[in-house]
Formats: sequence, structure tokens, C-alpha cells
Amino acid sequence: MKDAARTPPDRVPLGDRLVAAAYSVGWVVVRRVPERVAAWFFRVLADHLWRRQGTSVRRLESNLARVVGGAASDPAVRELSRAGMRSYFRYWMEAFRLPSMDRDRILSETRDVDGHFIFDNVDKGRGAVIALPHMGNWDLAGAWLAHKGYPFTTVMERLRPESLYERFFAYRESLGMEVLPLTSKGGGSAMAFGTLAKRLREGRAVCLPAERDLTASGVEVDFFGARTRMVAGPALLAIQTGAALLPAVLWFEGKGWGIRIYEEIPVPVEGSRQEKVIAMTQSLASVFEKGIAEHPEDWHMLQRLWLDDLEPRPVGAP
Repeated sequence: MKDAARTPPDRVPLGDRLVAAAYSVGWVVVRRVPERVAAWFFRVLADHLWRRQGTSVRRLESNLARVVGGAASDPAVRELSRAGMRSYFRYWMEAFRLPSMDRDRILSETRDVDGHFIFDNVDKGRGAVIALPHMGNWDLAGAWLAHKGYPFTTVMERLRPESLYERFFAYRESLGMEVLPLTSKGGGSAMAFGTLAKRLREGRAVCLPAERDLTASGVEVDFFGARTRMVAGPALLAIQTGAALLPAVLWFEGKGWGIRIYEEIPVPVEGSRQEKVIAMTQSLASVFEKGIAEHPEDWHMLQRLWLDDLEPRPVGAP
């Protein structure tokens, strides 16, 4: 019997097939050329797209303008967005090369600040929820953590087509991560939360992207002077399991990488569960503000984030 949830290969949209093919070529070709050549090519590609100022670049500039102040059209913001595009494309260049990257290089060229907040908790048998924004190279940071002897669990959204999702799934597991699908093939819940809670009760680490959740279940917070919604999961997991909630930020540092782990965000003593989740998520947002403001060029937010960017304003409104 055919799997009704899987689109037959001949019915996968052409655009999805082309995207999957492009990624497949990337994983095969990019790791085979000298790194300096790959870095040059991705930098040229980033600059080309930056000059065209397509939708994603304009959105990046709008987001960065909120971080640094001023208008998206300011020359300083424009130049920052160029660095941001180069950073984003460096992530992709490294992603294609990472499966063959030397373990010793990852360990020696990654500088961690206060990584002991993870190690101390896990070494004592206490789980750690590591919450981070989309910065730097999160896949390499995951490989670093696994190489340090701290394998962890994370979640991943489904990609289209399914073959591309399966390839990314295998790629991240090859780096030492346990990857859980965020949704089932049919689009329903994959019950990842229960598995994450189990791993935390076992004294393991869980890593979750946390600065964007524009669904109705997201928690409203103040972020760079405006309202947005962030993921409730990290705070809920910490409350439910007793794990430490640890914010983290990532950045590129020369030819290497930087990781900073911040102090634990404690569970408030008083208040309902929902009130505690809101308070802890706001604390996460405040820490993310600090990290992003220090390394704005390495924040890869090319999508809408703030609520007033999503909701149309009445005609004539300021």
C-alpha cells in the first residue's frame, strides 16, 4: 500500500526538486574544493544578492535597523546587512563542508565563554536546556558540543521536499545530534516535547532555537523595543523537568567560532505556570538582545519577526 502522506516523486513540485538537487550538489561539490575557493565563491554570491536588495535582504536590513537604531536605508545599516549576508552564506559554506571537517579543528578553533554552565550541570546529572537565536553556525556549535563529550537532542522543522528533510536529518545526526521531527509527515504534532522532557530527566542536554515563534502558542515579549513572540518550549521544559535554562549566543571569530553560555535563568518562585513561562521567556529575550547587539552581523534573521511587521496598519496611521 502506498504511503498517503508521501507525495509521489513524479508529483513533487519542480521548484522543490530543484532546491533538493541544489543542496545535493552543494554537499558533494563544496567539500571537495579548497576552502579558500569555497569561501570566495560564497562571499561573491552573498555580495551579489546583497546588491540586488531582494525581499530577504530588505527584511534583514529592517531587522538590523531595530537592533542598532536608525532607518533600514542608513548607510551603516546597509553595510551591516552586507556583513550579515556574508555571515549567512559562510554558514552555508561551512554546512556543506562540516561532515568532513576535522574534529581537532572544531575543538581548537572554537572559543567558548562559560561553557562550564553546560558541563557542570550535565556532569551532575542535571539536564540543560540550551536556548539560542539563529546566529553564527549552530550546526558547528552542535558538533563542538558533541565532540566535547556532551551529545544532545534537538528538533527540526520539516522541509520540502521530504528527500531534502531526510538529508538534513541525516546530516545533523552525523554530527552527533539526536534530531526529533517537529511535526509528523502529515503536518500534525510529532510529540517531540515528551521526548525532550525525557532526555532532560536523564540528565542530558537539549538545544533549541528560541527567538522566533509567530504562531498563536508563542509567548509575547519585548525585544529591541517592540513586541514579538518567542518559543515557550525552553521555559516549559525547564519548569517541568527541573533542568537548567541556559541562553547561548554564537558568532564567527576570524576563521573560527565563538560560543557564549549565559547564567541559568531561574524558575520564578511565585506565579502560575503561564506567568512563569512569560517571565522566563522575557529573560531569554533580554539576554538575546545583549548577544545580538554584540554580534549583529552574525544574526541570520531574514524573516519577519516583530508583530508590527506582520499586522497591517490602518491607512493614515503613523
